[in-house]
Amino acid sequence: MEPRAGVSKQDIREQIWDYMESQNLADFPRPVHHRIPNFKGASRAAEHFPRLQAFQMARTVKVNPDAPQKNARFFVLDSKKTLLVPTPRLRTGLFNKITPPPGATKDILRKCATSQGVRNYSTPVGLDSRVLVDLVVVGSVAVSEKGWRIGKGEGYADLEYAMMVSMGAVSPATPVVTIVHDCQVVDIPETLLEDHDLTVDYILTPTRVITTGCERPKPAGIAWSKRRETSFAPGQAPSAPAPPAEAVGVLFRLHLKYEGSPVASIAISSEMLGRMPVLRSLRCREEQAGKDVTLWDEHRTLLGAQAALSTGRSPRDPPPLESGSMKGEDVPSNTAYVGNLPRDARVSELKRALSALGVAPLRLTWQGPQHRAFLYYRDPAEARQAVSYLQGFHLGANTVRVALAGQQRASDLAGSHTGELHPDHPAAIADL
Repeated sequence: MEPRAGVSKQDIREQIWDYMESQNLADFPRPVHHRIPNFKGASRAAEHFPRLQAFQMARTVKVNPDAPQKNARFFVLDSKKTLLVPTPRLRTGLFNKITPPPGATKDILRKCATSQGVRNYSTPVGLDSRVLVDLVVVGSVAVSEKGWRIGKGEGYADLEYAMMVSMGAVSPATPVVTIVHDCQVVDIPETLLEDHDLTVDYILTPTRVITTGCERPKPAGIAWSKRRETSFAPGQAPSAPAPPAEAVGVLFRLHLKYEGSPVASIAISSEMLGRMPVLRSLRCREEQAGKDVTLWDEHRTLLGAQAALSTGRSPRDPPPLESGSMKGEDVPSNTAYVGNLPRDARVSELKRALSALGVAPLRLTWQGPQHRAFLYYRDPAEARQAVSYLQGFHLGANTVRVALAGQQRASDLAGSHTGELHPDHPAAIADL
């Protein structure tokens, strides 16, 4: 099956999905639309996997969690290799290590390789782990014999790989394998390729093993940028117009760097950042390593704050809170309350954490003796967004309480730990 002339990536996806359903090549779960499609013959295709020299030499193998790669996961476990499986949609982290129970039979190993087994027998692998991945298996909707790959359009495989590079888990020499039905091997026009697209070195089908010899560079890591550039969402052509901020939320830029090629930019919405704590953790980790992780929207806010300082108070600047003026109705609607801060917490720690989470305010009022702070944003919408992101946030050993200041309980605003502000401990107001 060959794609029609003048097609887009999405056209190829729809063509593959439609064909697999119409020809009854698809397997559970169905319909296969908007998935990495499972197919009849997936187990036969996976039988090629342990015969690859790259598999035989590997000790640690990362395999995607989709259904057609279930048998690949089994072969990794059965060969007593270390199996890493990405968390679905990166919601709770990057990897899980699958650890079968002692003395596991082949039947138990097959259960461990299922989605339920991945949940029952896994332990998280942190970004700071020293894991080295020797072989990577990814799912595909379509792939060409040249090694060019099209996923389901959400960009997770590209992002996973770039994060593995950033944590030192893979190198440019790490082989990448995909397992697909023969009908998924098609010609992909080179004009559809984007710089952030992950390529593959081996294609396994029920009838063939294809060594692609692909020389196109793979992602070489993540760099954070404060420059705003023309953006495109995962699966969207670079020439497409950038989505408006009001449609997708505040955007920041992840730059996937490639050896000998231009930097590509992927637009990530604030919604995605909220769904993927691992991104926030990676950003915080790289900031602690001394890297510039300033985001373009933070840069814009900083410039606005500097301009306001040089020209006097802007009408949008929040008034400082006075001691004894802590009632909810007196607090500006663009203000967020953060309470239950650790007794030994420092304002610098909170500011770093807020910056790493992408919710740095214009200004911050620190009231350490009352174990709380007030965060001032440009408008109520940004304050609400910050409150949403900070739910469940930990500072030190404490889970902080976060709410819009005007909605917070009067007892909290009045000082749940020490009552009134102590005259020896005035509020510290800081510009960020």
